[in-house]
Amino acid sequence: MKHELLVAGFGGQGVLSMGMTLAYAGMVEGKQISWMPSYGPEMRGGTANCIVIVADAKVSSPILTMFDTVIALNQPSLDKFEHAVKPGGLLIFESTNMITAPTRTDITLLPVAAALEAAKLKNARTMNMIVLGAFLDRTHVVEISGVMEALKKVLPERYHNLLPLNEQALRRGMELSRRPVPA
Repeated sequence: MKHELLVAGFGGQGVLSMGMTLAYAGMVEGKQISWMPSYGPEMRGGTANCIVIVADAKVSSPILTMFDTVIALNQPSLDKFEHAVKPGGLLIFESTNMITAPTRTDITLLPVAAALEAAKLKNARTMNMIVLGAFLDRTHVVEISGVMEALKKVLPERYHNLLPLNEQALRRGMELSRRPVPA
């Protein structure tokens, strides 16, 4: 098994922490991983993305141009990276604030209204975990138990009280992944 993922959005949306959490979860489960962040000097509000590879065998290179899955958390990221999904791959996009929907017909499209769901959980910062849950449900790259172990390592201890909320967000994302996509 090898899964190549690109996560992209604005700084502050949890792009890098989502990728880091997934990479840590892969390590917890004894998999080979690569995590390569990329962000502009403006940080919060600027663009950010990261490449995550989770595999059973050693990862030869973190430099990729085509991905099994692309997660786009905003319109500029969707516009920029829609073409980077391999044919037959998966494009997950945060659908709450999208103006223009993706147009490809050779990939699976999964809109997730994660910002709306995060508001229902009364914590906007759970948006990335909702999307991660949808990704896990579709790909089974790692288990939720691995992600929860990873969060214990990624989150500073003062935020460990948020672990149950993060697990709730992951599970909500999994539920949303199973809903029929409107035509």
